[in-house]
Amino acid sequence: MGRHQPEPAGDTAGVTGQQDVRAWLADLARGSRHWIRGAVAAGVVAGVATIVQMALLAWIVHSGVVDGAPASELTPLFIGLILVLGLRALAQGVQSRLAALCSMQVRRDARRRINRYWRATGPVALAHSSAGTLAREWLDHVDALHGYFSRFLPQLTLSVALPLLILAVVFWLDWLAGLFLLLSAPLIPLFMALVGMGAEKLNQQHFETVSRLSGQFLDKVRGLTTLQLFGQTASAAELIRVRSDRYRQITMKTLRVAFLSSAVLEFFASVAIAVIAIYIGFGLLGYISFGPAEDLTLFSGLLILLLAPEFFQPLRTLSQHYHDRAAALGAGAEILARLRATRTDTHGNHPSSLPPTADDSAIVLTSLSLAFQDQGAVLDRISLTVPRGDVVALTGPSGGGKSSLLHLLAGFLAPDSGGLSVFGSPPGKVRFGWLGQKGFLVHGTWADNLRLTTPEASDIAIDSALRQVGLGPLLDNRPDGIYSAVSEDGQGLSGGQSRRLSLARIFLADYDLILLDEPTAGLDSDSEIFVLDALHKLAVAGKTLIFSTHHQALLTLATRVLLVSDGEVRDA
Repeated sequence: MGRHQPEPAGDTAGVTGQQDVRAWLADLARGSRHWIRGAVAAGVVAGVATIVQMALLAWIVHSGVVDGAPASELTPLFIGLILVLGLRALAQGVQSRLAALCSMQVRRDARRRINRYWRATGPVALAHSSAGTLAREWLDHVDALHGYFSRFLPQLTLSVALPLLILAVVFWLDWLAGLFLLLSAPLIPLFMALVGMGAEKLNQQHFETVSRLSGQFLDKVRGLTTLQLFGQTASAAELIRVRSDRYRQITMKTLRVAFLSSAVLEFFASVAIAVIAIYIGFGLLGYISFGPAEDLTLFSGLLILLLAPEFFQPLRTLSQHYHDRAAALGAGAEILARLRATRTDTHGNHPSSLPPTADDSAIVLTSLSLAFQDQGAVLDRISLTVPRGDVVALTGPSGGGKSSLLHLLAGFLAPDSGGLSVFGSPPGKVRFGWLGQKGFLVHGTWADNLRLTTPEASDIAIDSALRQVGLGPLLDNRPDGIYSAVSEDGQGLSGGQSRRLSLARIFLADYDLILLDEPTAGLDSDSEIFVLDALHKLAVAGKTLIFSTHHQALLTLATRVLLVSDGEVRDA
């Protein structure tokens, strides 16, 4: 049955329910619960130290002003105050450290899951997604989880535990003041919930917009030369301007919600504290005789006033971190949509079944079929055996399935049906060399690019591999030698030289199986000669070479030529 091409994650994130995202975040936190509990415990210790600090401060003032105690009697209280301040600072430091460790472990786990998805999906399916979008998910989306796990989750528990502790102390001192705090406390979570409903949606729109903008900007930069050749730079710049303005609007909406929520919460907290201050002031002056007001002292009244802001502080801190929750839900929706992209629609490289005749001395294909929705059957029940050491050329019309067959052998695609084994193992499980139609380079040096596949390679081995592919004269003319700079687009090298630099990796890694997709396509005659000579050396060395080509010289290099056409693979 045919399969369709995958949609970008940014377009499917909206279908991911918030309940699913919360469940995914909870699953991420499962392995870090001990760090979260430790951060909460440290926060509770800091909260208890704060209560003791305020009690000592109120007692010092009461003793000095009301009792007229001399400074010598107050010295132990001052020493205790300093010790409590140190304990509070230490507990807050431990809380921050444990929360950071939790966030680090969670983000490492999230990136590990994304990496597993990339590996399972394979390069062919991932090519349908913008590199900018993938990079954004790996970097910014995962980093957006930091505040949720390091600040919001611990503070969520502390915003309940600490106010309850303070409320118990205040009720012990004066039940009427405690009642004022108890009645005003629910207003803050209520407004947090109301504001959070809009903030979650805005943050998801923010992440979707910036993902699209990142991908489009990167695509435009990479294709800048082509855009200039066709006179389309102005329209491309206008598109980026429109998308950037859309991103600005979403960002400003998010900021407006954040500032509005902070202002509302500060207002209600200030009103509640003011009411308590008025009550205590009039109670101490004797203007209020109701309830426990007659029993108020400077110590109890001052302690209540000192504790009132601390009662609201955990809730205010939670409101400040509430945007971390909204950001995590938005980023989590994008990441989860990516992870849930069905690989049945992307021809991911999940293992195919091994044929019953799997042989560790040959590549065996048994009744293998592959189809795409827009093309129909590309390969239809083909059976093929390639003994180890053979040099096989795949030829045929463009779009006939040569590249798809190579992708199957590499494990980049999974067949719809049939069996495939590479030297007795599933495709992709055996080390192999790969050279696509466009060589892959990273920004760095020649040595950096060759060490991508062989990190432990010596300078001498790298030099030898480069000379094997005919880059010796160019290497000798470079003052930095193998440490000459090269960009990801091969700046400073011709197309043929870039292709040969990628081919040198295969010589350096010494693979037994080498797969090449049109290795001489688009090369000048000199580069073709060097590539042909390099492939001849590999064939003489007994390597198994399978390549697609229309080049007659490459066909003569092969020990077997296969025609791939109309879903069939047969000897030419």
